[in-house]
Order: sequence, then C-alpha cells, then structure tokens
Amino acid sequence: MSIIKSYAAPQAGAELELYEYDAGELAPEAVEVKVDYCGVCHSDLSMIDNEWGFSQYPLVPGHEVIGRVHALGSAAQNKGLKPGQRVGIGWTSDSCGHCDACISGNLVNCLQGSTPTILSHGGFAEKIRAGWQWVIPLPDDIDIACAGPLLCGGITVFKPLLINQITATSRVGVIGIGGLGHIAIKLLRAMGAEVTAFSSNPAKEQEIKQMGADRVVNSRDPQALTALAGQFDLIINTVNVSLDWLPYFEALAPGGRFHTVGAVMKPFEVPAMKLIGGDRSVSGSATGNPSELRKLMKFAARAHISPQTEEFPMSRINDALRHVRDGKARYRVVLKADF
Repeated sequence: MSIIKSYAAPQAGAELELYEYDAGELAPEAVEVKVDYCGVCHSDLSMIDNEWGFSQYPLVPGHEVIGRVHALGSAAQNKGLKPGQRVGIGWTSDSCGHCDACISGNLVNCLQGSTPTILSHGGFAEKIRAGWQWVIPLPDDIDIACAGPLLCGGITVFKPLLINQITATSRVGVIGIGGLGHIAIKLLRAMGAEVTAFSSNPAKEQEIKQMGADRVVNSRDPQALTALAGQFDLIINTVNVSLDWLPYFEALAPGGRFHTVGAVMKPFEVPAMKLIGGDRSVSGSATGNPSELRKLMKFAARAHISPQTEEFPMSRINDALRHVRDGKARYRVVLKADF
C-alpha cells in the first residue's frame, strides 16, 4: 500500500476535507513528487463545483505543483530526473506518448486524451504522481514559493506569445488583468514588447504599469477603445465573460490576431469583413506541451519573472479557496504543504 494524504471535495461544491487514498504501485513511466507548494487556480474551483460536467468525486484538486522527485518508476529512471530534484507539474499529468499528436510533440492535444492532473489526484496533497514527460525540471534560481502559477496560468498566456512569434517590436494588448493577465504583462515586458492592458478597474492603473504595461485602457470606455483601431499585432483575452468584442477586432493591425485563453461560454460574433479586410484572425489555445513548459520555466528564471502571490498554509485550504472565490486574490494564491 502507498497511502497519500490530501484534501478532497467529497461532492460538487463542498468544502475540502482531509482524505487519504491508496495510490497503489508506482507505474513504470510515472514519477512520484513530494509537494512543497501548489497554486490555486480558478479551474480548481470549476472542477470542485463540476462546472464543466466531468468532475469525479472525491476530487483532489491542485495542478500548479512545485515539489521534489520522491520516487521514479522503473521506466522513468533514465529520463533525466533524479530523486530530490526540484520539479513542477501543471494541468496535464499524462498522455499516451504514441499517437500522431504526441509523436509530433503536441502532447497536450493527445488524440487518446491527455489526463488532467486533477482527475488523477491533484496537488492539494503531500505527494502527487505524473508521467515523466510532464514532470518539468526547474532551474536552480527560480523562486519556488511563487513559481507554481506559472505551470498553468503562466503557460496559458506564454503559449500565444510562442505561437505568434512575439518579439521586442510587437504591439500586444491584454484583456483582463487578473491571475492570467498580470503574468502576461510580466512576460511581455521581459520580451520587450509594447504592452497595452485593458482593465475595467481604473484603481489598478498604477499597479498594472508597475508590472510592465506601457499604458492602461479602460475597457468600459468605448471612445478609448475606438481610438486604438488598427494598432495591435496580438490581443490576448484572459476573461471568461462576454464583452463587446467588435472594438477589439477593429483594434487589430493588418495580419493581427485576437487570441482567447479565457473560456467565454457565449460564441464570439465576428463580422467576416473585419477578418477578411487586413488578413486578421481569431484563435485560441489550451495549456502547453512539456517542451513549452520547460522553455517558460527557464525564461522565468533568467528574466526573474514571478507571479504576484499570496501564501496560505495548505491546512487553511478552505480559507484560501474562499479568498479566491471572493475575488480578493492579488493575483494568485499559493498553498504551502504542511502535512
């Protein structure tokens, strides 16, 4: 038996409670990681509440894990990971490794179905297991207390920058300066891009500029949005609520792209001529592949990029979740394991 202590939701919407489970024998391709820190993401709340309809209970959330390699499966022992090594685990914990998507390096879109970390017992626990490819080595000089949110929120906004080949000459807009948006600004600043933040909260303006935004535009001011027509190579949407999107499409430069990582449930209404005129496009993306996660962690360490976090002991997990639910987090919450 291999008993792991964790915090789990016994049913949809319930508070988390202590939960022990038998993880069984370590699979040959798997790695067991002792958890030091785990970030709290809105996706954890969505899974706890079964908003997406595929949660399974008891549910152990948590998918922004920073920890140390505790044990290696028999087939994972020669894959570059060593006991005691600092590593991270994000939204995905496993993929088949042999389908066309995986073979091409696009493991996050595994055709057999990649495994979300939460559905294989997540990181609100003393230990967690994942396939070795999804266990991400960490640079020695990264801030481990703050790095967890990079593994989900961070990679979610980093991937569009890779897809769109953002450089120091790029002009990029970010809609929504919360858990995702504030990391996007920090990444873009480190890349040298010109950054415009779209926020509905004028009180955040100075704080957003300190993060690295060149300007802050009130997203509720139609005239301010209209004045930006034809300016942006890329606009990243991080909010999950429906807005008046037309001014943002009009704000794209020729060849510009509107890219959403916010899970807006209502369809986007895009006039075809707004895309045809100027070769503009609309796209979206999920989290990243192991190679992209490794790039992000190396870049964050080299550029000293850390999400802005608040720390709670994991034993106060329900207080931390309420803090996030109430919209009080500035800008991400991280749990420190204290089993």
